[in-house]
Amino acid sequence: MTLPVPLQHASPDPALDLHEAIASLKRERNAVVLAHYYQDSDIQDIADFLGDSLQLAQAAATTTADVLCFAGVHFMAETAKILNPQRIVVVPDLEAGCSLADGCPADRFAAWKANYPGSVVVSYINCTAEVKALSDYIVTSSNAEKIVRSIPEATQVLFAPDKNLGRYLEKKTGRSMVLWPGSCVVHETFSERKLIALKTRNADAEILAHPECEEPILRMADFIGSTTALLKYAVASSKRTFIVATEPGILHQMEKQAPGKTFLAAPPEGNCACNECPHMKRNTLEKVYLSLRDLTPRLEMSAELLERAKVPIQRMLALS
Repeated sequence: MTLPVPLQHASPDPALDLHEAIASLKRERNAVVLAHYYQDSDIQDIADFLGDSLQLAQAAATTTADVLCFAGVHFMAETAKILNPQRIVVVPDLEAGCSLADGCPADRFAAWKANYPGSVVVSYINCTAEVKALSDYIVTSSNAEKIVRSIPEATQVLFAPDKNLGRYLEKKTGRSMVLWPGSCVVHETFSERKLIALKTRNADAEILAHPECEEPILRMADFIGSTTALLKYAVASSKRTFIVATEPGILHQMEKQAPGKTFLAAPPEGNCACNECPHMKRNTLEKVYLSLRDLTPRLEMSAELLERAKVPIQRMLALS
C-alpha cells in the first residue's frame, strides 16, 4: 500500500510571491509540476505538464526530473510513482482522493474478480495502485475504446470502477462487459432538468460531455469525449457557445485556447458547487509551494506493489 511521509509544514511568509518561489524551487530541485485540467487556474498556469490522465501518465513516463509534484488526486500521484520508482513524488494535499477509487477497495475488487475466472480485467485509471495491480489493462477515457476493442471478442471483460464509462464503452464497442457499480461524485451530479433549461436559454450552444456522465446527460450531448478531446473539439468547432458537462476546471483552458467563445458549466442538481471536484480543489498554490519546499507529503510504495501495478499501465501506454 501507499506509505505517506507525515506532513509537518511551517507556514510560508505571507509576503512571499508564490509564483516566483515555486519557479525557484523547481530550478533548485530539478522538479516539475504535473497538473490536471481540473485544478484551479493558478495551479494550471504554473504547471510544466498540464493534461488529462493519459497525458499526465505519458509525461510521468518520460520526465527526467528528480522531483515530481503531482497536483491532482491521489491515484494520479500513485501512477507517477509507479512509473518513476526511483524519483521523489510529492503531492500538495495527501487527502485529495477520488470517489471512484474510494468506492472500489482492493479486497472487494479481488473478491469480485474471483467470481469470473478467465476474464480480462480492464480498470479505469481512477483506481488505487492495489486495484491496478489486480488488473490486466489500465485505461483512460482517451484510450478505453481502443483498448477494449483490442481484447478478443470471445473473452469476457470485467470493467471497473466507473459504470457510466463502462456503459458508454458497451454502446461504442457493441460488446457486453461485467461492470463494477461505481461512479464519479462530480459527473453523476449534473441535472438533466437544469441542462434542458440552460440549453433552452442558449439554443445555439453545443453540449460537450465526458463519458463518466450519466446516460440522460450523454443523450443530450453533441460531442462526448475525454477532457482533452472536449478541449480540442471546442477549439476547432465553428460554434461560439458551449455547455460543458465535466469538472469546470477545464473551462480555464478552453477560454485561453478559444478566446471569444463562451463556455458555460453544466449545472448540478443542487444549488451548490457540486459540479466541482472537492478532492481536486483541496490543492492550492500555497500547498504546491510547501510540497516542493519540504518535499512532503511524499508517496512511498513497496517494491512488490510498484512492479505489479506497473504491468497494466505499461500495456496501456504501449497501446496509446
